[in-house]
Amino acid sequence: MKTDIAKRSEEKDLIRKLEGMAEVLILTVLYFYIWKTQYSVMYVRTFYGRGRIVMMGIYFIIMYVIMYLTEGLRFGNLKLFDVVVSQWISVLVTNFITFWQICLILNIMTDPVPMLWLTLLDLGITVALPFIFTWIYHLTYVPRDMVLVYGKRNALNLRFKILERPDKYAVTSIISSSEPFEKIKAQLLSHDAVIINDVPAEIRNDILKFCYEKDIRTYIVPKISDVIIGGASNINLFDTPLLLVRGTGLSIGQKAVKRFLDIVLSAIAIGVLSPVFLITAIAIKAEDGGSVFFRQKRVTRDGRIFTILKFRSMHEDAEKYGAQLTVDNDPRITKVGRFIRRCRIDELPQLINIIRGDMSIVGPRPERIENYELYEKEIPEFKYRTKVKAGLTGYAQVYGKYNTTAYDKLRLDLMYIENYSIILDIKLVLMTFRTLFQKESTQGFEESFLDSSGVDKK
Repeated sequence: MKTDIAKRSEEKDLIRKLEGMAEVLILTVLYFYIWKTQYSVMYVRTFYGRGRIVMMGIYFIIMYVIMYLTEGLRFGNLKLFDVVVSQWISVLVTNFITFWQICLILNIMTDPVPMLWLTLLDLGITVALPFIFTWIYHLTYVPRDMVLVYGKRNALNLRFKILERPDKYAVTSIISSSEPFEKIKAQLLSHDAVIINDVPAEIRNDILKFCYEKDIRTYIVPKISDVIIGGASNINLFDTPLLLVRGTGLSIGQKAVKRFLDIVLSAIAIGVLSPVFLITAIAIKAEDGGSVFFRQKRVTRDGRIFTILKFRSMHEDAEKYGAQLTVDNDPRITKVGRFIRRCRIDELPQLINIIRGDMSIVGPRPERIENYELYEKEIPEFKYRTKVKAGLTGYAQVYGKYNTTAYDKLRLDLMYIENYSIILDIKLVLMTFRTLFQKESTQGFEESFLDSSGVDKK
């Protein structure tokens, strides 16, 4: 028999899916109205029956898939702001694709004004409906009552992170894994969920099996080995299950497809964004007369060193006293630099690095040599990130923050490597636009949260 908590979890998932489908259906109906009244009348052969269904079906599928990829349908799970921004990205991409689809059908460059009005209306709807759905979610479902089981590592930092989402979680108890197991079980039974942080393997396994038996929702902060096993393949050779961990990064086929897309998309992006390149270069030169580009040695696949290109955002003598971490309100950043860093425009010259083959569009962030050597000394597994090329954007950039610890960066990047797919690349590229609206994704290090090395010890 399923517990009430398990049933409520399934109920929440079902309601969220129905809400998402209802919202996309509303957007599709609005598109149908614009198509019928503004565009189909231009077509020499009027669309009837199946033709209209196909047009609407294509729009519905594109919108739903992009919203799914950008996590725009996770009402109640994500912050309302993140859901809205994800939906805005979905609307803009879907309507852009649909407009060019209409132009191809009509065989002319048609009037974009109706689609622009539709887009503005869609943007309004994708604020109102997520607000309503999120309000209903929080009204109906109270935060999960959780117990945190910790091991050797201090769980204080993790608890602070959980406190950032009081709408979702409430850690009401903390217990050490060194306590008697009967005492731990009593705590588990009195809470809705448990989060396990750095607990020895034997105890963690006992907790996990107990929670599985009792239908207690379990959250685990993974160790590096957990992330690697998470990407393993099932090998069905005989009646004993086997998991295969290849440990080779991407396959030859994946590398070839990824390289092809890197070249094509980077070339297109450079062409489309050439006016931005020109304006940025003029602004940097006009401010202080210094060089336009910033060059620095970085580490990419297999530990190879390359020279990264960025638009210069700091004064030219910013590192005259050696390498320094960037902090909030860093005085070394120029006025133009502050703007281009906030909008990530300073990263655009890396498209040249991608065409050269130094980087990929998606991959772990390329670290400067001294940071890489420091992190590898503190965390030997940090070199695992170099199984793939460094990237302009990536898993750690999307789901982490600028000041995410090196250990967490490693785990996030390993999740990307071990679960790689072209679809994941597309998802991360789309979600990168969401980070432009998140202040914490571009903020500097807060010195009070760093030890002398800036590395979070294992």
